[in-house]
Amino acid sequence: MEPEHRISRRSFCASAGAGTVALLWASRPIALPEEPSRKTWPAGRYVDVHVHVGRVWNDTKDLGVKDLLAWMDSRQVSQAVILPLTSPESSSQLITNEHVLAETRPHRDRLVPFCCLDPRTSWNGGRAGLIDLLKRNVDAGARGFGEHKPGVKIDDPRSRRLYEACGELGLPVLFHLDEQRNMDAPGLPGLETVLRGHPEVQFIGHGPGWWASISGDASERDLAIYPRGPVPSRGAIDRLMDAHPNIHGDLSAGSGANALERDPAFAREFVLRRADRLLFGTDYLEPGQKTPQFEILEAMRLPPDVEAKVLRENARKLLKLTA
Repeated sequence: MEPEHRISRRSFCASAGAGTVALLWASRPIALPEEPSRKTWPAGRYVDVHVHVGRVWNDTKDLGVKDLLAWMDSRQVSQAVILPLTSPESSSQLITNEHVLAETRPHRDRLVPFCCLDPRTSWNGGRAGLIDLLKRNVDAGARGFGEHKPGVKIDDPRSRRLYEACGELGLPVLFHLDEQRNMDAPGLPGLETVLRGHPEVQFIGHGPGWWASISGDASERDLAIYPRGPVPSRGAIDRLMDAHPNIHGDLSAGSGANALERDPAFAREFVLRRADRLLFGTDYLEPGQKTPQFEILEAMRLPPDVEAKVLRENARKLLKLTA
């Protein structure tokens, strides 16, 4: 979720037109009688890796599970990752792990809960105490860690203790990066330190600072905004993905949409080049919100295998979802 840029995001978003519930995913056909072990996914073309429930900002409407599910049906979203917000910098109103776990519990076939801790949280028992604290959420159904959005540097030692614990528990980490949260410098050297130091953790990048880094000329100022105009050369995202197999990209929010829209030719080649590392997402958080990712990706006319990976398969593989 990107508070300071929410108006900017809406300035270029396309309307989320009503649709119909999608047919079951064609590559996972309905089980035949002689194949009782095969199952089907919930209906829909998409897995959305970035959604919030509740009220996130003081000026946004509350998004309840009923409204979320109705929106998912209208946009052919099969499953959605529901992210808490536990850092004071992350939103106007915190969304707790307990809230996310309780709201998703009746719908775990479609709603996938994550958990999160602020790195400044106090706990007893050292490393074992932290593992126990996180494991309680895992035992209650959490499949990942995030939205990690604290007002510290991305490689802050306190966050690195969290990354280490997530590695032990097998939790992917979805982080927001900009000039105020998980801060870094142009070229993302702090993130590279994290990726190199925690190769067992799968990280998912999101936010203005992350997506500005699609371009090789990204400046410090760019990490706080939605840079416009052509991408002159490959940026830190490509470099990090070349060097580290444990980094992925969440295409959600205004930052993800801007990265795909600012230079359409570069963006399509980027999606083709990074088809195994990109995850569809919207950052949907209130009824009626515009979500341009659907139309942007549709307009790219991606090959069917690339489209399947980006829209759903990568997320299901990364999160170890089962039908």
